Amino acid sequence: MKILWVLILCLLWAPIAGVAKQRHCSFRVHAQANPRDTEVFASSARAQVSGKEVAIEKMPWISERDVMAFAAYPAQGGTYGALIQLDEHGRVVLDTLSIEHRGRFLFVFINGRFITELQIDKRVSDGKIYIPSGLTVADIDLMKKDWRLIGQKKK
Repeated sequence: MKILWVLILCLLWAPIAGVAKQRHCSFRVHAQANPRDTEVFASSARAQVSGKEVAIEKMPWISERDVMAFAAYPAQGGTYGALIQLDEHGRVVLDTLSIEHRGRFLFVFINGRFITELQIDKRVSDGKIYIPSGLTVADIDLMKKDWRLIGQKKK
């Protein structure tokens, strides 16, 4: 009988434990890959800045789990830009990327859409990613559901 009650308790607890905090906004930063990487590790894309065909690593280095806060502002063409503040893990990853991949590109995707590419020209140790433009009002609204604004206290 005890086993039956434990089983029932586990079945009742499973849906609650299995539902982590649902994210509304996805944020992914992929690094430029080695052109000799296979299709298992990289995808091919055309860089906007250089116009060259480049390889992008399939696994993101930074995701929405690494974002702590953001600040949005109106940008050109009716879009928005944002400053993304990373948490400690994201800051360390960005610092490592900026050292190991200097001269290469980072590709930023928000909500599954390619937003911008950033060329790494110096070490970035402050944990901030600047997105100059390309975000929509809907993107900003989703970001507000997941992250606090820079300067606000933690939720």
